[in-house]
Amino acid sequence: MSSSTPVVQARDLCRRFGRRWAVARVDLDVQPGERLLIIGANGSGKSTLLNMLATLLPITRGSLRLFGRDPVQDRAEVRRRLAIVRHAHGMYEDLSARDNLSVRASLLGRRIDIPRLLEQVRLEDRGDPIRAYSAGMRKRLQLAMLQFEAPDLAMLDEPFSALDPAGCADVEGMIRALPGAVIIVSHQVERAGKLCDRAILMEQGLMRWSGPASQAWEAWRAVQRDDVRTGGGPAGATAAGGAP
Repeated sequence: MSSSTPVVQARDLCRRFGRRWAVARVDLDVQPGERLLIIGANGSGKSTLLNMLATLLPITRGSLRLFGRDPVQDRAEVRRRLAIVRHAHGMYEDLSARDNLSVRASLLGRRIDIPRLLEQVRLEDRGDPIRAYSAGMRKRLQLAMLQFEAPDLAMLDEPFSALDPAGCADVEGMIRALPGAVIIVSHQVERAGKLCDRAILMEQGLMRWSGPASQAWEAWRAVQRDDVRTGGGPAGATAAGGAP
C-alpha cells in the first residue's frame, strides 16, 4: 500500500438485520494516520459500522476496501494490519494481565517490555485472572496491547466508558501515541473530539454529517434541532423490505 492509498474505502455500505437496515448508503474514506470520530445516539448504527469496517460483520450491499485490499479475498493480510478494542475482545478470561500480554506477544512473534506496559496502565500489581477485573481495568489492558501491536488501523468502541478521570487521561495519552489511523466510536464527543481530525454523525443508519471533529458536538445538536423542527429523522433509513 502506498502512502496515498486510503486505509478505508467504503462505497454505498449497507448492513441489514432481518428487515431492518442498521447501516445504509455510507460512503467513507479514511487516510493513513487520520483520526476519525463516529458519533450518534444509541441504535444509530455506529457500532455496526465499526464492526463492518473491522471485518467482524459481513456487508449486505456495497463495497469495502481496507489498505487497498479486498477484506474477503485478503482476509488474513487485512486482519493482520488492524485491531479493534471493545468489551473483552481478544482476551483470555482465565489468564492474568501479564499472561495475556505474553500470549499476545508470542502469537505476534515480538518481544515486549511487559512490566513497563503494565505499569503504564496501572496493572502491575494484578496477578489474578482478568475475569475478576473491572470494565475499566479491562479497557486499560486492551489499550496496552495496542501499544505493542502498533496496527495500521486501530478501532476503538467507547474507549472512555467505565473509566475514572485518571483512567480517561491514561487512555487519551495511549491513543495519541498510536502510530496508525484511528477510528473512535464515543458518546464523549468533546473528549474524543480533541483526539480526532474529523468526525461523522450517524442517525438511523445514515451518515447525516461529516466535518472537523472540533465541530462535532454543535453539528449533532443542530441535527437534533432540525429533526425536532421537521418532526423526525431521515426517512427510509430503517425501512422494512427493500434496500433504502
